Amino acid sequence: MTHQPPPIAAAPADDPGQRIAQLREALALVERLAGRAAPAGDGLEEAARISAGHDRAPPIVRRRFDALAAESAVWTASGVEALLAAGDRPPRAAAVRLADSIRAALSDLEALLG
Repeated sequence: MTHQPPPIAAAPADDPGQRIAQLREALALVERLAGRAAPAGDGLEEAARISAGHDRAPPIVRRRFDALAAESAVWTASGVEALLAAGDRPPRAAAVRLADSIRAALSDLEALLG
């Protein structure tokens, strides 16, 4: 019988709170493109709360959070890129839809750790 060390959990390159903060920044930009007011909030406090919740969460919850955060970051970046490529007049309906989707993803992420 051979001994194999346990697999090393893939640690994200950045902090969970930082990922939430980046999504919040993207949301603020998309809200402006949609002609709506950017959401207000205490990003530093939220980031600390998310990071602490991530640290306390069971491994399966952390993995789900990490996967959902990564997936959300990819489609958010693609959506923002598409809106910005539209030039001076991005389609407002598309920006509204993207903003609503980012809000839903943030809510799902927070619920995982809440």
